[in-house]
Amino acid sequence: MTQLTWLVTGCSSGFGEVFVRRILARGDRAIATARGDVARLAPLKDAGAAVLSLDVTASQADINAKVEEAIALYGGIDVVVNSAGYIEAGIAEEVTQERFIAQFNTNLFGSINTTRALLPHFRAKKSGVIVYVGSLGGIAGEVGGAAYCASKFALEGVAESIKLETEGFGVRSHLFQLGHFRTKLLDTNNFKAVPRTVDAYKDLNEMIYNFLGQADSNQPGDPEKAVNIMIDIVKEEGVAAGKTQPLRLPIGKDALATLRNKYVKYLELCNEWESVITSTDYDVPDVKASTTVQGHEATVL
Repeated sequence: MTQLTWLVTGCSSGFGEVFVRRILARGDRAIATARGDVARLAPLKDAGAAVLSLDVTASQADINAKVEEAIALYGGIDVVVNSAGYIEAGIAEEVTQERFIAQFNTNLFGSINTTRALLPHFRAKKSGVIVYVGSLGGIAGEVGGAAYCASKFALEGVAESIKLETEGFGVRSHLFQLGHFRTKLLDTNNFKAVPRTVDAYKDLNEMIYNFLGQADSNQPGDPEKAVNIMIDIVKEEGVAAGKTQPLRLPIGKDALATLRNKYVKYLELCNEWESVITSTDYDVPDVKASTTVQGHEATVL
């Protein structure tokens, strides 16, 4: 296989960090990025990665400049992994508009703007792979996860549209709907709790934060196993050899269970309501009309 160059966002912890280590272990080149001081990426630099400061919430002009800098490091980029993200946790009524916007700026617009900066490069070389780190929170809503889930639901639509718009240029897209994996997503750097302002939600909030406290560091998924699968899919080898290339793929037993449960119930609902759902077109009378085609009378149904 040709050695690939990967640009990965959000590498100070979590899936971004695991991606870089596994990319290097498999003989490819990695450009690890994170916002702020690149000293935070020193362990990845020591492992062999190039490091670059990249804030995915910066202006498009700033992101474009950083991407050009990244391209210049090795003369090109083959894969971008949109991994930067965090959780804005809280009951929807308690989440302010400012917090919703902040969540979208990182989880959604960060991916869009980073991808936008790379698309001219991918189109010019007629190849490239876009990876979006999605979530089971983009499959189904969760109590206390309105902002986070909304950002991941939106990412699903963006990924599908960009795939349709760019596949003609040789660009592939993959969105991985990750279940609960044992990363630092729930620590204080990646998890922001919304102030509890509505007494009516006191019991519900207690349930949410008790669950999150128990879940931290006890998630069932192994992030290295997940990343190895994602890399196999990008490189079309290993577990992906001979399989259909997916736009979306749930990863983890919990993600698959969430997806199946939602869509089986959704299909059952559609079947039950089909006669109502399909009753909204204009009534078209079943009449026959005559027309002349090339001098011959023809009947049009």
